[in-house]
Amino acid sequence: MIDGTIAIVGRPNVGKSTLFNRMLEERLAIVEDEPGVTRDRLYGECSWLAKTFRIIDTGGLTFDDAPFQKEIKAQVDLAIEEADVIIFLVNGRQGLTSEDEYVAKLLRQSKKPIVVAVNKIDDGSQIANIYDFYKLGQGDPIAVSASHGIGVGDLLDRCVELIGEKKMDDYEGMIKFAIIGRPNVGKSSLTNALVGENRVIVSDIEGTTRDAIDTLFVANDKTYVVIDTAGIRKRGKISENIEKYALLRAKAAIDRADVVLVVLDATRGLIEQDKHVAGLAHEALKGVILVVNKWDALIKDDKTMANFEKKLRIDLPYLDYAPICFTSALRGQRMKPLLKTIDLVFNNVNLRIKTNVLNEVIMDAQYSNPPKTHNGKRLKIYYASQVETAPCVIVLFVNDVELMHFSYERYLENQLRQAFGFEGVPIKIIARKKES
Repeated sequence: MIDGTIAIVGRPNVGKSTLFNRMLEERLAIVEDEPGVTRDRLYGECSWLAKTFRIIDTGGLTFDDAPFQKEIKAQVDLAIEEADVIIFLVNGRQGLTSEDEYVAKLLRQSKKPIVVAVNKIDDGSQIANIYDFYKLGQGDPIAVSASHGIGVGDLLDRCVELIGEKKMDDYEGMIKFAIIGRPNVGKSSLTNALVGENRVIVSDIEGTTRDAIDTLFVANDKTYVVIDTAGIRKRGKISENIEKYALLRAKAAIDRADVVLVVLDATRGLIEQDKHVAGLAHEALKGVILVVNKWDALIKDDKTMANFEKKLRIDLPYLDYAPICFTSALRGQRMKPLLKTIDLVFNNVNLRIKTNVLNEVIMDAQYSNPPKTHNGKRLKIYYASQVETAPCVIVLFVNDVELMHFSYERYLENQLRQAFGFEGVPIKIIARKKES
């Protein structure tokens, strides 16, 4: 159960992402000396004193013309709106700056509880540095060292006190889907079109979204969590640490999702990097939907869609189970059919087959097309059991595991799909020797 939301706000390079990581006790936010690395809101969860909070890391606020500053401010405004308590983080080594006063003015307008945390106070000799920040008029500042963990417990104590007994629902019972793809295929635009508000920065500059962002929205009386991720670059072109972390986070986003939307650019067609991205979702055994975006930009006839789909099936044979949706995120076209497909795949991901029904299908398949003999021996399937959902794992108890040829395994998978659908869902079949 989520007990409240805390937003970390401040000017660039005061240590917001370091504090975010410290509170989560894991490296989820990007931490670099380069100012302005965090652009979008980044979400995580933190537990303290038997309570669990959603933490929001935000981009650095400044009043100059830094890149993306207009978009960053819009994201910070949304984070402040969502938050129950705001941690206003400042740099104790640099003292109070005009940018801190600018941020303080913005935060006062929110009418939300604010805790001033003075960062980079690494030992007792620096404690006097906090007194300058009383001028902000936000009560007693708290000295912290995000990099060393000093004072973070006191900071969380204050946040717990201000949040009180507020309760929020967590992701349980929600439909979680990740949006992945190479840079500039329209992932953030797709998120905005689905959600109905600009919750993610949209730009034509490749690699704008560096962090994975969880956004909750409701449609057709169902609650969804969409995880928008940074574009995945070719391995040979990942030169910055930032891009490496983006790839790792994209994989983590896939792991947390029930369904993965692999977004492709209709104007460029399928390229090798798309195959790599799609392979990540397939290897993770997640529900998969292929989303062909920017469909409005093509000159089409009555055969264009069929031809595009045919080529995708040829080039991505391992994803033949994945439905294909054609969209225009920019124009908000075909969002309702896409949501219906997400619902369908989510239900299939969690589909559990009754054991007796499963065995009827497997036995009928075996009798209709018996396995070929190998060295005078023939595979015999005695019993089948679905041991997992999400992903779907079917265990077959057989006379000899070595006799299970991949081609026959593929045949059985096709029979299962014909009988139960499983559209959008990979099926993992495991052969085990039946003990006497």
